[in-house]
This record gives sequence, C-alpha cells and structure tokens, in this order.
Amino acid sequence: MAHHSAAKPDLDVLIVGAGISGVSAAYHLQKRCPDKSYAILERRDAVGGTWDLFRYPGIRSDSDMYTLGFRFKPWEKQKAIADGHSIKKYVEETVDEEDIRKNIRFGRKVIDARWSSQHALWTVEAVNGATGETEQTTARFIAMCAGYYNYDAGYTPEFEGVDSFEGQLIHPQQWPEDLDYAGKRVVVIGSGATAVTIVPVMAETAGHVTMLQRSPTYMISRSVKDKFALTLRKFLPAKLAYGIVRWRNVVLQQFFFKMARNKPVKVKEKLLKAVRAKLPEGYDVETHFTPRYNPWEERLCLVPDNDMFHAISSGKASVATDHIERFSPEGLKLKSGRTLAADIVVTATGLDLQTLGGAELTVDGRKVEPRDITIYKGMMYSNVPNMIFTFGYTNASWTLKADLVSEYLCRMLKHMDRTGAVQATPRLTDPNIERKPFADFSSGYFKRAEHKMPKQGVEKPWRLHQDYAVDMMNLRFGGLEDEVMEFRGPEAENEADGAPALSAAE
Repeated sequence: MAHHSAAKPDLDVLIVGAGISGVSAAYHLQKRCPDKSYAILERRDAVGGTWDLFRYPGIRSDSDMYTLGFRFKPWEKQKAIADGHSIKKYVEETVDEEDIRKNIRFGRKVIDARWSSQHALWTVEAVNGATGETEQTTARFIAMCAGYYNYDAGYTPEFEGVDSFEGQLIHPQQWPEDLDYAGKRVVVIGSGATAVTIVPVMAETAGHVTMLQRSPTYMISRSVKDKFALTLRKFLPAKLAYGIVRWRNVVLQQFFFKMARNKPVKVKEKLLKAVRAKLPEGYDVETHFTPRYNPWEERLCLVPDNDMFHAISSGKASVATDHIERFSPEGLKLKSGRTLAADIVVTATGLDLQTLGGAELTVDGRKVEPRDITIYKGMMYSNVPNMIFTFGYTNASWTLKADLVSEYLCRMLKHMDRTGAVQATPRLTDPNIERKPFADFSSGYFKRAEHKMPKQGVEKPWRLHQDYAVDMMNLRFGGLEDEVMEFRGPEAENEADGAPALSAAE
C-alpha cells in the first residue's frame, strides 16, 4: 500500500464544447470559483454549437428564448421564438461580455480522456484541426458540454434505390450554402421539429413542398412574440421582467406536460381541435395530424405564427402520410402505389445520438462503456470520478438544466476545497439495480440509440427528473453528501493494481 498525493494539473476544470452548455459552465466558474483555472476545448472554429452547425432554411429553436436564454443574461429581442442566427449571436455576445473567449481553444476535437486515481487527474487528448497534431491537457475536473449527438453526420435510413435518384439528396445537418430551390419540387422526409421548420420556409419560393411522414406528430401553434413579456419589459427592469417571464414559462410548460401525462385523451382532443381550426374545411386531420401515441411521449412540434398551416392552406405545401418503397430516378415510389416527383429530397430523419462527443473514456486503465453507465442526478456517470455532463430537458429548455448543472459543479468544487477532497465519485456498487433508458421518450432517434446510451435508475439519486422545479431543489439547494457520493482526499490508499479504495460506508 503506497500513499499518493494529487499531482498538479494544467487546469482545474476542462470544459468540452463552446455551445450553450459550455458557455454556461464558463460563466458560472468565473463568477463563483474565480480562483479556478479553466479552458474550453471546442472542435469548431466558432462558438454556438448546434446553433453554429445547423444552417438549413428557417433554423430556429422550439423553446422560447425566455427559458432557452441564460438565467444571467436577459433576452432582449422582440421575438420569443428565435432563429438560429440570433441564438448564435446571443451566445457570442455572452462570450464577449463575460470575457470568456480568451479561454477557448478552437479547432480542438477531444478524442480521449483517461482518469488516474493515483494522481487524481484527467489526461485529455485532443486533435488540433489546424496541425493534425494530438495535444495533451491534464485537469482535475471535466465538464462535458459536447451535446448529445454526432456532429459529423445526421441519421439517414437505408433507402432502396437511392443511388438511382437524379435530383439532389440533402440532410439538414449538411445543408449546402448555395442551394437554389426556387420553383423546384421538394420532398421533405420526416415529421419532427426539423421538417416542420423547413417546410414553410422552403414553400415560400419552391414550386411545391411535400412533407412525407410515416406517422404524424403533435403540433402546437404559438405566437413568435410574447405579448406578456413585451408589456412587462416596458414597466420593469430588464432582469426582473426576464426572471418573471422565465418562471411563468417554466410553470406553464410543466403544467402542460403533467396534464398531457395525466389526462392524455383530453389534451389530445384540445390539440387536434386547434389544428383543425387552422386548416381548410374538410382537411384530413385524422390521417395527417393525428399521432398514434399520446401527447408528450415525443416532443411536441412548435408551429410559430401558424406558418406550417398557412403553407398547407395556401397550397404551397402538402402532407403525405405513407411509407417509402424505393427511390426512383424522378422521385419516390410510395407503398400506396403513389409516386412523388422531386427535384430535391431533404432527409429530416433525425440525429445520431452519441455520448461524450464521441470521445473514449478510461478510468484507471479500464475502458468505460456508455451503455454500462447509470446516471447520477442526471449529470454524472456512475463510478466515473470528477466529471459532470450536461444533458438538457426533453420537455423544456436545454439551458434551464445547463445552468443548474453549472451551479452544481461550482458547489461541488467549493465543497471539495473545504474538505480537502480531490476526487468525487458517484459509486454504484449494486450491479442489480433496476435500470431503464435515460430518456423516457419514444422519439425515433432515442429508440435507435437506446442500446448504446447510458441508463437511469428508478430510485433517487440515479433517477433522471424531467422536472426543472425538482432539479432546482436537488441541484441548487440539495446536499452534496449522500450515500453514494464518495469524496476522497489526496492521501487515499490505493491498491497496487490501481483499484479504487472503498470507503468504510461500503
């Protein structure tokens, strides 16, 4: 038995990713732990993450900016439902106002992170995009803010005969900058948020746009501007008005979500009645807009200012509910026998989920398999020390969770400083704990990735709450010490093979 002391790392905290989550983490560290050194490794050459990557027509958020905005930086634009460019600008403004940019290392793709209990630090390898060289950085703590999907490619199913198609085939994740679709026949495959965003915008100048879906999605209309918020802003200081609107929106969102779960039939009726009212008399809502599942088993699609319904009513867009048999040179042959002619086919068929931005993870020489992990408090991995990750809400704004996780990270670092701990590990010792998929969601991209993603437990603290109020109590105000969180000092005794020392409680 040898005693080891913690080695001095290059950084106290290494943040991976400079999107909304990474910028939130940086802001909170600067404010709450000003003595801690940190850097952000960002594989792109710009901040903004998702909002820098996606460039398709109409790209926007499905969440209102009063909850997608940071808690500390009021959203001051007129539109509550913002386009991608405005959101990217908002993230850039935050970075510059808070002087975060100097800590971002652009063009660095993290490929590997190795934890050593002996030295109580992470060694992270990143490829420098400009030079192709691999760079090493050591850090006491990692904040994983790399999102939850593969940035290199979206998901496209295997379509038969796709090579015979003579038109253009485009995935929204790789939108060509100079695409001219004026007067062309466009088919958008999919019925999720991306398709619902693209269809009305392309319909303005395309010859005709058809949204081809296997099954319908619930749609809900909302005004792009929040009248209540705009009125409040006239009379109250920006920060106060923002805080009030943010809370109102969180409460309404949770209320609606719980209502959908508790009274699905009633909520379904209401949603479909609203859709019927927006479409021409006699439109087949049953076929094209009535899902086979209950509201909020998948994310609802937002239709800002009824744009999708206007496009359908005007005849510029239409919906086809059918299955693809195969591609042909001139378009798509459907199972019903119908053919859809197309010059351009957009595959809005979803994301390819992945953990840790695709990086490999090793703890004391043992490779960590994401699918074997159980998630602690919705933001740490079982038996992985000194790492938090951000995964936003599926039923509310991503940023609400990102801000809470950043606050928790700061609380944890302060607690470790006070107690002299250098290692914090959520220990899962019971291999027979009941586990379930970490996202209680039936969307295609979640179902496809379920086998490779981490799981959640059914009991606290292994349970993932899709509830901002519950998380706020747990993460902002809840205790840091519990029966599974193991804090260790630098002088912990290590077994010769580097196996973690067990605490007396176990």
